[in-house]
Amino acid sequence: MPVDARPDAAENPYLPPFEPAEFDRRIATVRRRMAERGIDLLVIADPANMNYLTGYDGWSFYVHQVVVLHARDDTPLWIGRHQDAAGARATTRLPDAAIIGYPDPYVQSAERHPMDFVAARLAERGWNHGTIGVEADAYYYTAAADAALRKGLPDAAIVDAGGLVNRVRAVKSPAEIGLMRTAARIAEAAMATAYDAMAPGVRQCDVVAAIQATQIRGLPEAGGDYPAIMPLLPTGRYSGAAHLTWTDRPFVAGEATVVELAGCRRRYHCPLARTIHLGEPERKWRDLAAVVVEGVALAIDAARPGNTAEDVEAAWRRALAKAGLEKESRIGYAVGLNYPPDWGEHTISLRAGDTTVLEPGMTFHLIPAMWLDGWGLEITETILIGETGAEPLCAFERDLLVKA
Repeated sequence: MPVDARPDAAENPYLPPFEPAEFDRRIATVRRRMAERGIDLLVIADPANMNYLTGYDGWSFYVHQVVVLHARDDTPLWIGRHQDAAGARATTRLPDAAIIGYPDPYVQSAERHPMDFVAARLAERGWNHGTIGVEADAYYYTAAADAALRKGLPDAAIVDAGGLVNRVRAVKSPAEIGLMRTAARIAEAAMATAYDAMAPGVRQCDVVAAIQATQIRGLPEAGGDYPAIMPLLPTGRYSGAAHLTWTDRPFVAGEATVVELAGCRRRYHCPLARTIHLGEPERKWRDLAAVVVEGVALAIDAARPGNTAEDVEAAWRRALAKAGLEKESRIGYAVGLNYPPDWGEHTISLRAGDTTVLEPGMTFHLIPAMWLDGWGLEITETILIGETGAEPLCAFERDLLVKA
């Protein structure tokens, strides 16, 4: 059976493509980490972490929602907007009693907050004492949410447990890696679409429309999902501005465009970036591309189990030093399951000072981009740490792409 399939997927295509035992292992690991940190209850607001522990999926993260995990209960609770409870039943195997919807008057209200409801439900279960961990720096856990939870649980010690679940997610299971391999094939197809569609006089927005159609269409055997980040296309003299998207201006002959995108399958991402130059480039482009390609190869070679994240960055820096160049920012980060606005896992960074030891099953977006004054170049790879070394997941020409 394909790695991203399951026996009952035909009956309910919204169920996550993992066996129940995989969720049991995830929950058990998180509970062990909670015990190590003295946390009795974990309130999870990051939608990727909610998905990781329960399978819950839906474009509902614009309202407050949480998954709650108690140290002495191996069944999480999903608490969210009442109208999204049907989605929780569709995408998780949680029992009905563990799916709790709050009434609509709590939605975007000035009089009450959904965390008032959450606090009351926890108190009903006697879970309003001890140490409660929250994801204080998650995009979806606001200052108002924190204030409401603290007000509703005055007898609890509320502490920051941000990164706890994210760190567990760092090592992927074979099933997760299978999804990322499928995402890699989608990323390759999307980058090929970008290269084929880009030409002088063609509008940037039209190329992005083609890219996104490929991302969502996916493969004949596996459709694509919406990526957590839109395609990035800094172009011309703005190619050094890392996170620009697109305009309706046409591409210009003699200019380069950085294309950064991702394939996404069932919320698992495989990012890929290449730089496309329309017409023969100046020598500086090829020279910089040669340095970056060499640095990527050195970094991949250093990305072995037992080495640290900073060892990978140091290998890249050797290539830069030889060329008399420097780079201020990190050269990569852990990647995998996620939702907008980011596909990174917010844990391990490939940079000096990060002494995280690499383990088989970790996946990183290796992005040693060079953003210079008035121009920039990206040639990136998503890599999987294997038993003996790193494997790039995408098979796409690793060089400056020149299109006559």
